[in-house]
Amino acid sequence: MEALFVYIAKSAGLVTLFYCAYYFLLRKETFFNSNRWFLLSGLITSAILPFVVYTKVIWVNAASVSNINFSNANIIQNIDNKHFEFNWIYLFATVYCIGFLILLAKFAMDFYSLNAVLKGKKIHQQADFKFIDTTQNIAPFSYFEYIVYNSSMYTSSELENIIEHEKVHSDQNHTVDVLISRAFCMLFWFNPVIWLYKKAMVQNLEFIADKEAAKKISDKKAYQYTLLKITAHDSCVAITNHFYQSLIKKRIVMLNKNQSKKRNSWKYYVVIPVLAAFVLLFQIEVIAKEKQQTLKEVPGEIKSVDVYKVKKNSTDSELKEIKEKLKSNHNVDFEASEIKRNAENFLTSIKVDIKNGKQQAQSIQVGGDNIIKDFGIIVITDEKGNKNVGIQTSDEENHKIAVSKNIKKTESVNNEEPKTVISKTLITKTATNVNTDSNTSTKTNTNTDQNISTIVTINTDNKTKVITTGNGSKIAVSTSAKTSSNLIQKLIIVDGKEMPADFDVEDIDAKDIKSVNISKGIDAITKYGERGANGVIEIETRH
Repeated sequence: MEALFVYIAKSAGLVTLFYCAYYFLLRKETFFNSNRWFLLSGLITSAILPFVVYTKVIWVNAASVSNINFSNANIIQNIDNKHFEFNWIYLFATVYCIGFLILLAKFAMDFYSLNAVLKGKKIHQQADFKFIDTTQNIAPFSYFEYIVYNSSMYTSSELENIIEHEKVHSDQNHTVDVLISRAFCMLFWFNPVIWLYKKAMVQNLEFIADKEAAKKISDKKAYQYTLLKITAHDSCVAITNHFYQSLIKKRIVMLNKNQSKKRNSWKYYVVIPVLAAFVLLFQIEVIAKEKQQTLKEVPGEIKSVDVYKVKKNSTDSELKEIKEKLKSNHNVDFEASEIKRNAENFLTSIKVDIKNGKQQAQSIQVGGDNIIKDFGIIVITDEKGNKNVGIQTSDEENHKIAVSKNIKKTESVNNEEPKTVISKTLITKTATNVNTDSNTSTKTNTNTDQNISTIVTINTDNKTKVITTGNGSKIAVSTSAKTSSNLIQKLIIVDGKEMPADFDVEDIDAKDIKSVNISKGIDAITKYGERGANGVIEIETRH
């Protein structure tokens, strides 16, 4: 919903830009055909340019994150209180839809009125034009190849002037311009500039028709008198090019105005630097990627990988079954709490705690009325029988799996920098080789004879590494060394963006929080590598 409002705002701004350029620079010029294409290109640009986004990648070093005091219980309570808030976005969306539907109904009625005029009438074909001589008291108009008029209301010379004028509209497909401007008025009805824009487009089409018709008419003064006579008619069809338009004085002035000098055509290019500034300011997306550190290749092996899937529709009995299987098969403690479901019995809130000896992992999903995302409890067993557990929450096809392992550090020799020695490396295959059925626990063994190259990223400061296998799988490995509680720093991610070191989570109003997910240990390292070694707090806001 927010993305839609951003698009509407950008598009409305571009429409305003083109209208201002036309009104202040081009309105009094006689480049009528050029003005037509300028105004049309303005509408097309305003509809397409907001979708054009350029991506710029910036490589940065890992940044530390400051300490925070974050209470899980308070977070959940604050999020639940959002049900009592008034959502202004839905109000604006409702008002917008009502206005759009009213204009759409008006547009349909205009088409019905047009069909009533054309239906059952005798058509006189001449070249590419279809003439209809009606008895209705309406102003002459054209609609694509149709030209409609009431011959009994005009003299033969006046009728000739009118037909020449409407032929220009029909021959140059001015009806397309009218329909496009009408469509934009329906989509952006709340923007007053779009209505002025439509008026400018229709008026410019009349300038074109007057200019071209006057070239084929011998008595130019008689043509102007015909314009004045038609002003008495106040009945016309809205979605057509009709001979009568208001501001007849302007049409007559422009008809008699001298041709503008070609050097004034520079005015059309004024919008180009403004459009470039628009792209640079609003259409460039900057993506920060962390630089990799030391790389080396090592072989590795895993005996089995078991995944117990927690789905959005998992029942209490299924969660209990997962708990029993984890305990009996792997001696892993599993606790699911703070469970909430909607009317359709889908999970909307759940907190999962996992413990395997000193290893701990936690996941909290609170979506209010939104359904949670599926996730899995992963148990990795190596050849020696050591088990590593984690919570997989990635939506990617090749799921990332985290394990925990010790890394030894040798003593420095001859004042050289200490070297990092990996006691053992574990490698997993991609998620396609892992059983994700929540009701079964089938082990999948890797083939240790396969020659799979592995890239290891090592950070000697916090003893954390990320292993990337040749087929794209990733394993984040951290030490089991204890860290003083007063030195622990958590990574904070707000709306997908990493927060700076001096960021205070209490600066976020609890009413603005949409959902919170807290990852610890191997689960955090899986998604964010070294930066998540001390835990990750992911916050999604309403903005």
